[in-house]
Amino acid sequence: MIALYSEAHAAHAPAFENFRGERVPCFETPQRAQIIRAQLQARGHAMGAPHVDSRSVLAQVHTARYLRFLEGAWAQWLAIDAANAGRQPFPSVWPVRTLRSDVEPANFTARLGLYSMDNGAPLVEGTWQAAKAGADAAASAAALLLAGERSVFCCSRPPGHHAGADFMGGFCFLNNAAVAAQALRQGGAQRVAVLDVDYHHGNGTQSIFYDRADVLFASLHGDPRTEYPFYLGHTDETGEGAGHGFNLNLPLPAGCPVHDWFAALDVALSRIVAFRADALVVSLGLDTFAGDPISTFQLEAADFLRLGQRLAAARLPVIFVLEGGYAAAELGVNAVNVLDGFEQVCA
Repeated sequence: MIALYSEAHAAHAPAFENFRGERVPCFETPQRAQIIRAQLQARGHAMGAPHVDSRSVLAQVHTARYLRFLEGAWAQWLAIDAANAGRQPFPSVWPVRTLRSDVEPANFTARLGLYSMDNGAPLVEGTWQAAKAGADAAASAAALLLAGERSVFCCSRPPGHHAGADFMGGFCFLNNAAVAAQALRQGGAQRVAVLDVDYHHGNGTQSIFYDRADVLFASLHGDPRTEYPFYLGHTDETGEGAGHGFNLNLPLPAGCPVHDWFAALDVALSRIVAFRADALVVSLGLDTFAGDPISTFQLEAADFLRLGQRLAAARLPVIFVLEGGYAAAELGVNAVNVLDGFEQVCA
């Protein structure tokens, strides 16, 4: 399997984040991608670099003003005060119910709040560079699939599935899974399925495709009544307008047994097969691992091998896009187990 990797991801390396009221070291670090790359190389997977500029697809996934803000955010932060080079900006006000979001404020912190769903996506100087490289990897993966490759893995970060059309959040800035799906559609795939197996619901991906019938979104995740992102991911969210019936949420309780998790996966895969998708994008969250520090599901290393085998049984060309997973020591083994399980069935 071809794995796409760019060193540009390391430019996004925030020193800290705010977690449950405390300032803590970031869970989402450059080491995540580096550990996975080392395991990919150790097991003989072919490594490549992104080769497609994603800007045209990004403009179809995200709004123009959000992209403009995100690309220029660090320069705007420094323009306020040169000393800001040593500070991480965080939003402090958000346009919630009754407040307007159609008028972009002149104040930087207010703009940051306008384009954020939470304070969990810390910006640094290299954030745009890293996020754009991840989107380029997703667009490149789509080009490879359209050219005949069976599967491609985007070993990129920061993750993307919490990023919506006009907002960042949950470590995510640009929605790589959505970029991959849109690039596949733009390249000729009639129907694309996105399967999100991250512990946390892919609220951004759902919202981007919620009114469309050409992209099916299916997700199994922690119950949003108790788990982040809390405000999306319920079973009654089935799509709207043309997209009605093309959104499937399978929320699971904290501590969900492995058997129940795989039963939900089978439901999602059955819906994808019935959809007659031409290609599948997998938002590959690995925070379902039993040892993950911010999640509660119970998958072990061997279960990720099994996950890859189940995905291969759908007999679809697949783009795997790295999302969450914060048990750094085990991350490489778990990620590559999915890919190897997939390859075993497809060989």
